[in-house]
Amino acid sequence: MTVTVRQSRPEDAAAMTAILNRIIEIGGTTAHEVPRTEAEVRRDHIDGPGVQTSVVADVGGQVVGWQSVAIWHGEPHIGSFVQPDLQAGGVGAALFALTSKLARAAGLTRIEAAIRSDNVPGLAYYARIGFADIAQEPGFALQDGRVVGRVHRRFIL
Repeated sequence: MTVTVRQSRPEDAAAMTAILNRIIEIGGTTAHEVPRTEAEVRRDHIDGPGVQTSVVADVGGQVVGWQSVAIWHGEPHIGSFVQPDLQAGGVGAALFALTSKLARAAGLTRIEAAIRSDNVPGLAYYARIGFADIAQEPGFALQDGRVVGRVHRRFIL
């Protein structure tokens, strides 16, 4: 499988939204609980005012994953989403190679990640690419009241 990573474009919003909403539907690996619209994904992850970087992974002309860094609570936070059947296959590492380059070029000095404590694949991914724990939030709860906790990690650029 040949993965091409490039900066995202507004026309990628539909594919990016489909990936995110599928992950939300499956549950367990994102704090997002409500499906997002294309307009929301575009604003929050492609070209809205807080977006610092936005990249997609493409295989054979199809977007199979994406990653963005946007200002959230005053800090540059990362979001990473890969089609479930392609996770742990190198797509995330390829995305982060371009994300980190673009983040440095944008003048960022660090990237923050907030990962559900029960998101074992996400925790492994962020550790693998060099994010280090900076805080724990054991009381983090989902909208339905389930307490899942959250781990805060940082990558120094």
